[in-house]
Amino acid sequence: MTTSTLATAVGGPALPQERRLVTSIPGPRSQALLARKADAVAAGVGHTAPISAVAAGGGVVVDADGNSLIDLGSGIAVTTVGNAHPKVVEAVQAQVAAFTHTCFMVSPYESYVAVAEALNRLIPGDHAKKSALFNSGAEAVENAVKIARKHTGRQAVVAFDHGYHGRTNLTMALTAKSMPYKSGFGPFAPEVYRAPLSYPYRDGLSGAEAAKRAISQIEKQIGADNLAAVIIEPIQGEGGFIVPADGFLPAIVDWCRSNGVVFIADEVQTGFGRTGAMFASEHFGIVPDLITTAKGIAAGLPLAAVTGRAEIMDASHAGGLGGTYGGNPIACAAALAAIDVFENDDLISRAREIGDLIKGRFTELQAGDARIGDVRGLGAMIAVEFVNAETGEPDAALTAAVAKAAIAQGVIVLTCGTYGNVIRFLPPLSIDDALLAEGLGVVADALAAA
Repeated sequence: MTTSTLATAVGGPALPQERRLVTSIPGPRSQALLARKADAVAAGVGHTAPISAVAAGGGVVVDADGNSLIDLGSGIAVTTVGNAHPKVVEAVQAQVAAFTHTCFMVSPYESYVAVAEALNRLIPGDHAKKSALFNSGAEAVENAVKIARKHTGRQAVVAFDHGYHGRTNLTMALTAKSMPYKSGFGPFAPEVYRAPLSYPYRDGLSGAEAAKRAISQIEKQIGADNLAAVIIEPIQGEGGFIVPADGFLPAIVDWCRSNGVVFIADEVQTGFGRTGAMFASEHFGIVPDLITTAKGIAAGLPLAAVTGRAEIMDASHAGGLGGTYGGNPIACAAALAAIDVFENDDLISRAREIGDLIKGRFTELQAGDARIGDVRGLGAMIAVEFVNAETGEPDAALTAAVAKAAIAQGVIVLTCGTYGNVIRFLPPLSIDDALLAEGLGVVADALAAA
């Protein structure tokens, strides 16, 4: 994809697709906003890049001081089709002019139904499906658990080591990492249990071996007869972009099927083309009973969904699912436009190309730098795990230093991982090759200098 193509793709006044540093980061205008943030916004709301964003598109974010930063984070995998994509902008503007809200549970409208129809068509599996729309990934996860409990008449839920599912009370219970997500916020929702994940880089187990270990623990500590659902991210997000070994997920799905347990795939971060397939579940040949989606579904507007087998989705009584803003018409308009872009602009192939570029660059660096312990991921969802070169232990300090230096040089990157030692790459699929290569070069230089 060329720069000129991107200038058209981002819509509105074309943003130059370049890294441009006019001031140090943060510049004076960004510093002024951050000072206001400190006075007005709760201290618990942090930020990664110390800038005041004023525009974004293609592969860049522009701040109030005129700096243009390369975006390798996409607002945490949200602006996958690119910020302010013209199809999304047009759809949102038309909907705002028509009406902004009626509450679907009061006065239904077509766009909600159309989004549900699209999700039912796109989600893996040829069985009958239904959907319900919500506002955030955490809300989708909570409702998936509600639906599974209602369908099975059971209460227990199993999540996995390193998993992340949200910041509400139930989803904090499902989430594995204490800081910053859970510490001091308990007590958490009961009847939530944790099983060991397949983490090939650290456990050395085959998929079958890891699945046997997890299933044994589930059977011994919870019991299938008490279990409503198993929930897992097919590729873990906040946990460090951990790709399970081949065979792990199919074995867990088969066990769930044999025991009447609902298998929930949390595709909030992996969904909508991010991994080089519309949904990451497709890479592993699994058909979940329920799938939760959010983030990339609506190109930056708040929307989430639970989609799954019709007989499970219909378990709830009328009025048991919903919410005032769930499936807001503006967000639905954005989602329909974004889905159109995913399906018709070949973004799935573009995600694979981006992944090959990122993996290739860091695999090459890994050959000469023992601090790069692992390079992994699928599509435009790639992680680099940093370790102590001598011991192989996680090196969170190095990771933080590399990320901080990259941002100071105009490249937005995000860290993650249970041990805080992973940099995750989530560029918008609208980024061009040259800009991506430049951004990766800045990160590589930051690593060399660390």
